[in-house]
Amino acid sequence: MASRDRARTLVIGIGSPDRGDDGVGPLVIELLRERGDRDLAFLDHHGEGAALIEAWDGSAAVFLVDAVRSGAAPGAIHRIDACVRSVPVQIFHTSSHAFNVAEAIELARVLNRLPPRLIVYGVEGRRFDVGSGMSSEVARATDEVVERLFKEVDGSVREVSW
Repeated sequence: MASRDRARTLVIGIGSPDRGDDGVGPLVIELLRERGDRDLAFLDHHGEGAALIEAWDGSAAVFLVDAVRSGAAPGAIHRIDACVRSVPVQIFHTSSHAFNVAEAIELARVLNRLPPRLIVYGVEGRRFDVGSGMSSEVARATDEVVERLFKEVDGSVREVSW
């Protein structure tokens, strides 16, 4: 877990590198740290709902990156503004947590604990077996997610998708 100033923009990479494409969140965090050219706070997170709500508490803007499974092609990137609309619970069905990312977001909404800005980037996964490597499609998508995050943090992108 990274130390951070809670007022800054926080990027949370959710997942487990030991479960194939589920490692996309931590890989994006690793790539962001390597670039190191933005005033961002980073957090590798296991994705457990209550801990996730606590992790973003006090942050002005939060970006979550996690693997999803919606039926789209592996490597497809989905973007959801969670302050504008609900996050589809069924796309996070691969979660091994007590309740998944979408359920945590909706609980935070009910409890009035959403950050002022909450954007979810879901990368369509293919492999989630323990011990499997990341698929080439998801590995390629990580660079695109990093670029989109930097553009969005800079304010040059206000895209709506999904």
